[in-house]
This record gives sequence, C-alpha cells and structure tokens, in this order.
Amino acid sequence: MTGYAIPIGGGLTFTARQDRQSGTGLMTPGATGLQVTPGVRPGPGLDVTVVGSTITVTPGAAAVQSASSAVAGAYRAFLDANFTATLTAADASNPRVDLVYLRVRDTDEDGSGARDCTPVYVTGTPAASPITPTIPGGASGIVLATISVPKSGGGAPTVSYAGRQITAAAGGIPPVNSGLLSVPGLYVGQARYNVVRGCPEYWNGSAWTAQGDSTSFTPVFTSLGGGAAIGNGVITSRWTRIGGQVFWGGQFTIGSTTAGGTGLWFISMPVPQAAGFTRLGNFNLIAGGNNYVGTVSCNPADGGKATLIAKSPFSNVSADAVSAIVPVPMAAGNVLIWNASFEAA
Repeated sequence: MTGYAIPIGGGLTFTARQDRQSGTGLMTPGATGLQVTPGVRPGPGLDVTVVGSTITVTPGAAAVQSASSAVAGAYRAFLDANFTATLTAADASNPRVDLVYLRVRDTDEDGSGARDCTPVYVTGTPAASPITPTIPGGASGIVLATISVPKSGGGAPTVSYAGRQITAAAGGIPPVNSGLLSVPGLYVGQARYNVVRGCPEYWNGSAWTAQGDSTSFTPVFTSLGGGAAIGNGVITSRWTRIGGQVFWGGQFTIGSTTAGGTGLWFISMPVPQAAGFTRLGNFNLIAGGNNYVGTVSCNPADGGKATLIAKSPFSNVSADAVSAIVPVPMAAGNVLIWNASFEAA
C-alpha cells in the first residue's frame, strides 16, 4: 500500500501498524518520514528511584519508535502502575553502571512472541571505569535512567537522567539532558531546551545555537589613503544578533610588520547595517603605557565599515579620526579594543 488516512469511510478498519503510522504526524520527526524522536513525555512520569535495594519506576507515558522497520511507526507506550525491580548487589572491588529502559515487544513486527510494554533493568559490568550498558540491538526501547553503583561499602547508588530521552509533539520544545546534547537536529528551526545551559536552542542546519551566542568574525583592515595591512598583527572579533540588533566587539594587536597606511582607519563590520542613522560605540587604544579612549562610529554611509574617532593629544577640545599617527604613532604591541552595537539591515 502506498498511502492511507485514518479514519476513512464508515467503518474503522485499519491495522495496528497503520494506527502507529498515522500517529507519527503528531510527534517530533525522526530520521525518516515515518519515524519519530522517541522519549518520555516531558514532566512527571516514568521516574526512576532507588531506595535500599528496590528500584521503582513510576507510571507515565512515552513514545517508543519501532526498531523493526523504518516504516513501522511509533508506539504510544505507557505504564499505569509502579514497576519494581531488585538492585543487583554491589561488587566487592569495582563500581558499575546499570541501565533502566522502557521496552516494547510486538511479535507482529519483531517476532519476539510477546506483546507487552515494560521497564527493563540491566546490570552493568563492574570495572575501574565502568561502561554503561546499552539497549540491545533490534529492541524497541528508550532509556529511562542509569544507576551508578559504587563498590561494596562505597556509598549509596545514584540515579542519573543524563541519557534520558524526552520527546514532544511536532514543533514542541523538548528538554535535553547532558548526555544527548551532541545529537544533531533534524530540520532548520527545530527547537530544544538545553538543560545544562538553561536556555532554548535552535538548529541552524549545522549546529545548535541560542539567541545571544557569539560568532567569530575576522574584520578587514583598510585605510582611506590605502597601504594598510595587518601583517603579523592579530585582529579578531565576535558578534551576536538579538532580533535586529547586532552587538560587536573585537581586538587588534599591532604587529612588527603591520602597515598603518595613510589616512583614517576602517574596520569592516560583520553584517550589513540598516540605513538610517549613525550608531556609536567605544574603543580603547593601549599604547606606550597610555590608554586613549575614543568612539566607534558605525555610519551606514560608510558602506559597512566602522571608523574610530579619538581625542587628539594636541588639544583638550579636539578630536580626530584614528590613523597610523593619531592619536599617537602606531607601534608593535599597541592594542586597539572596541565594542559597538547597531541595527542590522
């Protein structure tokens, strides 16, 4: 069959697989068209605790992707009563890490001979640097928690949700724990909440980024009369954009082969500036033990280049554009530091 929709017609006649397939359209997508991002529903449910030697998993709901086929759909799984298991006794010499996962068996898909959904407790192997067990290949399941079990006499076991999978409805924002932060996004604009950073992040096609994250940018250094060159100097900057507002800062360390050229200096800006009016920032020039303070001018008429205006040392009222000789002759080791904000085009 090439397609189906539920419900169709007066009689509700469809298979369990077709029911799962139709439900995938309501969940966060997975690697292929009929797969989903599996995990526990956000909020309480399927919580794992260890008291003494008793492991308890509380009632809750989850989405479990079928591991049998990419087109088999996802199971809307749940536990409606506490599940308990007995923690394996601690090893005398080494710690270990145990795994608790939620497993779905469906003999129509996996040939297991069973149709059930239940948590599974897997005892890890004791070792000086223990390895966390994984869900067996071919099994349909999601990680609920890991349990770190110290060697005998080393303290109480501890539960970690670092590898716990959380899912959400299509377009939703699932919280992501530390163990899954490296998993790439599936589409541009996909959102998640980074529990470690405490902020929303969005997939831009190659990385997860949050509003306010900085991006590296190497400015182009030129002068009005020409002849400017960075040489063995070092110029770096970083910028971020929040809405239409760009915040930009950088540092230029003059090298022994840096050429200042003639006339005022220009430093290229990271993104085009909106037309309208000039925005001003600030800069400091550290030279010869002195700290000269000035203004960064971001003028749309300058064609995407920032200029620097410094107080002239020759008068207490005059100011001039920064160049190879203003406010003082440039020398290796001088450092120019600037910060500015402007409206992006």
